[in-house]
Amino acid sequence: MIGTLIGIIIVLIVLGVLYWAITQLLPLIPLPEPFARIIHVLLVLILVLVVLWVILQILGAVVTLPSWLHVGTLR
Repeated sequence: MIGTLIGIIIVLIVLGVLYWAITQLLPLIPLPEPFARIIHVLLVLILVLVVLWVILQILGAVVTLPSWLHVGTLR
């Protein structure tokens, strides 16, 4: 259980640093407003999907999930 919590914390820290770095570097690229907004929305969407996938993988290692939630194995 402690290993699971440490894994979640590490993943969230890494994703947070990546999100911070990309949001800091994105304004340095001269893009028109719609494209910058689209890239920001896609970034948030990808980060949310990765976080959900990691949480499902870690939960699958600890508890039994329904068969429709099996999205692969974390090795």
